[in-house]
Amino acid sequence: MTSTDLIILNFEEIRRRSILLWNGMPEKFFNWQPDQYAMSSIEMVRHVLEGEYEYHKIIENRGSQGLDITSPWKDRAYTTIAEEIAFAQPFRLDFIETVRSFSEQDLNEVRIIRSDLGQSRSLGDYLLRVAYHESVHSGQMLSYLRTLNIPRPNLWD
Repeated sequence: MTSTDLIILNFEEIRRRSILLWNGMPEKFFNWQPDQYAMSSIEMVRHVLEGEYEYHKIIENRGSQGLDITSPWKDRAYTTIAEEIAFAQPFRLDFIETVRSFSEQDLNEVRIIRSDLGQSRSLGDYLLRVAYHESVHSGQMLSYLRTLNIPRPNLWD
């Protein structure tokens, strides 16, 4: 298994578990948020899906400098979790194909420069950070379910 294969496996496994988790949130709580500053459940799902699209554009551009991203989610009303996932699926497939195209040399030598954040990371490092972003929000969603006393899906299979 190559490094790229392992990175894709990690992305796929995180998304599989995210979808299990997201589907554990009853629709009546999609707009619930623990406080006025937090994202609602449906906003968090959208944030993860849209964030992956934006990370993909940053990777294609090799950084954020000069990048003007127009999100396909711009002006799109929130729907259901299933519809959010379905809408994001073509972008997800494109992202995974981009990752699949990277060589071992690309993962080590290509730099992703986020001058807006003062970051300069190897492509391999950056891809793992993209995956971590989704994982962090999974933990956040688990805390939402716990706070609402909703049974949490078993993510530890």
